[in-house]
Amino acid sequence: MKFSIERAALLKAVSQAQSVVERRNTIPILANVLIEAEGDTVQFRATDLDIEVVDKAPAQVEQAGATTVSAVMLHEIVRKLPDGALVSISDDPTAGRLNVQAGRSSFNLATLPKEDFPVMASSEYTANFTAKAGVLKRLFDKSKFAISTEETRYYLNGVYMHIATGEDGQVLRCVATDGHRLARIDSGLPEGASGMPGVIVPRKTVNELRKLLEDDDQEIAVSVSETKVRFATPVITLTSKVIDGTFPDYTRVIPTGNTRQLEVDASEFAKAVDRVATVSSERSRAVKLALEADKLVLSVNAPDAGAAEEELVVAYADEPLEIGFNAKYLLEIASQVDRENAVFLFNSSGDPTLMREGGDTSAVYVVMPMRV
Repeated sequence: MKFSIERAALLKAVSQAQSVVERRNTIPILANVLIEAEGDTVQFRATDLDIEVVDKAPAQVEQAGATTVSAVMLHEIVRKLPDGALVSISDDPTAGRLNVQAGRSSFNLATLPKEDFPVMASSEYTANFTAKAGVLKRLFDKSKFAISTEETRYYLNGVYMHIATGEDGQVLRCVATDGHRLARIDSGLPEGASGMPGVIVPRKTVNELRKLLEDDDQEIAVSVSETKVRFATPVITLTSKVIDGTFPDYTRVIPTGNTRQLEVDASEFAKAVDRVATVSSERSRAVKLALEADKLVLSVNAPDAGAAEEELVVAYADEPLEIGFNAKYLLEIASQVDRENAVFLFNSSGDPTLMREGGDTSAVYVVMPMRV
């Protein structure tokens, strides 16, 4: 195998691949990236047995072939090469070495045979559709903060992507929850998605997927089966196993009868919560919201650290209410608002609170209160 490639193209491809590789590996081949050169493209493939990413880059291939080499080391070398360098890569199968040359730099890296590299079994996908990157970015970015980190409730360790019935018919919906807060984001149903099974996309996959979605107008091909999900652009394909479990019935926890409405400037609210939470104890991080006519008082009282309070002018016309929340949850939810105003709907100090962006019901958040 022998090929030449621009540093920028190589760096992009290798960095996508190496981010999937787990740093601590008991199986040596999983620390490697499979490099396959053929025609006028080079393919870089990496896996952790749950996720597989395949990245294509244009190159001048002199001799086709394939080998595997340490993903992290190759990435570090390419990253440190000067901008605009032309990188020549060739392998010596008999010596088990890969030679990387750029300008006056030369590296000889140990390789492992390509036959040992595990390739993810292909599966039949029951639904295939395309969606704009911007749509998928919104669905996953706005919901992923609520993914649970508890290993015991593994079925909550991802985003539940499924088809649901919204106000205007069927929608593509992403839901995530950790039991304390919940995010439910809807988008128009893409053509061809109607038969899609609901799948729980793991947290790591959601983070890796973000790298495919940089150009909002890029069309992403999405394929879904009961056990796998695949996202593909012309140059990169991300295939992942889905979490094998049943996502709980989240509709039961989304309150429908909350009538006390608070409308507040989202960024002002987030900044005020952040300021008063500075004195709260790390463990509880509780912030109290005291509401009365067109006024909101945020307060924190931490006996060992001190107290803080801040008043905000808001739109609120219901009876007075005092309710407490975890400051971190409030900040995360407020930071999801793209428009100016956040609308909170309360029932009582012990019931879940609903939040949405203005009058938009396609993004709904629920947060549980806490005693203060």
